[in-house]
Amino acid sequence: MLTKDLVAASSKPLVLSILAGGESYGYEIIQKVRTLSGGHIEWSDGMLYPVLHRLEREGLIEAEWKQADTGRERKYYSLSSQGKKSLVAEREQWLQVHNTLSKLWNHQPVTI
Repeated sequence: MLTKDLVAASSKPLVLSILAGGESYGYEIIQKVRTLSGGHIEWSDGMLYPVLHRLEREGLIEAEWKQADTGRERKYYSLSSQGKKSLVAEREQWLQVHNTLSKLWNHQPVTI
């Protein structure tokens, strides 16, 4: 399991990346994160919905109530044009961090 800080820091790029693939609702987003991470990232409703609301307030995502196949109303989230721009910036930043850590870890073995 990842630390709480890392899960929080990665929530924005994860949500934006998932929504770049098409609209989705909360439970489906939680399941996608669990599946894509191989179970290493476990989100709860209480963690996801504040992130979704914040991204919506920031204009990065849009929400719309729709009727699901089951007949039940669900709130579907989609990426806004501003969200697409933000995703490009997030991707660049995370790749920089990843590349820097990879260089460090590939050249500096850790001894315990």
